Amino acid sequence: MSAYQSLKEECYEANLLLPHHRLIDLTFGNVSVADHARGMFAIKPSGVDYDHLQAADMVVVETDSGAVLEGTMRYSSDTPTHRRLYQALGKEAGAVVHTHSRNAVAWAQAGTAIPCLGTTHADYFYGEVPVTRPMTAGEIGGGQYEWETGNVIVERLAQLKPVPISAILVCGHGPFVWGGGGKKAVENALALEIIAEIALKTIQIRQESSTISRALLDKHYLRKHGAGAYYGQVTDHPE
Repeated sequence: MSAYQSLKEECYEANLLLPHHRLIDLTFGNVSVADHARGMFAIKPSGVDYDHLQAADMVVVETDSGAVLEGTMRYSSDTPTHRRLYQALGKEAGAVVHTHSRNAVAWAQAGTAIPCLGTTHADYFYGEVPVTRPMTAGEIGGGQYEWETGNVIVERLAQLKPVPISAILVCGHGPFVWGGGGKKAVENALALEIIAEIALKTIQIRQESSTISRALLDKHYLRKHGAGAYYGQVTDHPE
C-alpha cells in the first residue's frame, strides 16, 4: 500500500464531489488535500475525466519544492497555485478547491467582489468575498503564470488581514476556496456558488440593494464560526 494512500483517497473523494454538486463543467476544476505535518499535498491529475478518475491517479507533491513524490500522471496545471496557497495559509487550509462554477466566475469576470447582501452569505463568509487585482502582462506571460496567480491571491489576502477568509475570486479567472479538509473545502465552494447566484439575482431584482448590517453579519457568522459558536451539535467533528 502507498504511504500516501489515505491522502490520495481523501483527495479523490473530494474531487468527485465537484461533479456531484455541479460545480464544474467538463474537467474545469480540481481539489487538492494537504498533509502539513509531512509537507505535501495530493492533487487531481490534469485533464482527466471525472468518470475515469481513480484514487491511484492522484499526484502527491512536496509543498516546498514542488517535487512529485508519487504519481505517474501529469498533475493539474493549477498545482503551482495550490502550492503557493499552502505555503501562505499553512494549516488554515487543509484543502484547496478551484472551480469554474458559473455564477462565481461571472463575478470574477466582472472583477467585482461578491457583496454580503443577506444571512445566507454571512453564514459562510465574513463580509464580501474579495476579488484580486487583474494580473499584469508580465505575470501572465513570464513563464510562471499559475505561480503568479497564487501570488496575486496572497497579495490580496495580505491586504485584508485579520479578516477570516476562505474564498477569493481571481479577476477574470475564477474562484479559489479552502477549508479544513477536502469535504469542507468543497462545501465552502458550493456555498460560494450559491451565494454568487443569490447575489446576482438580488441585484437583478433591485440594483441598489444594500449589504446587511455589521450586527447581522456578526450574528450569523459568529454563531457558526466564532469562539462562542452554538450552531450544530456538540458531537460534530470539525474537519
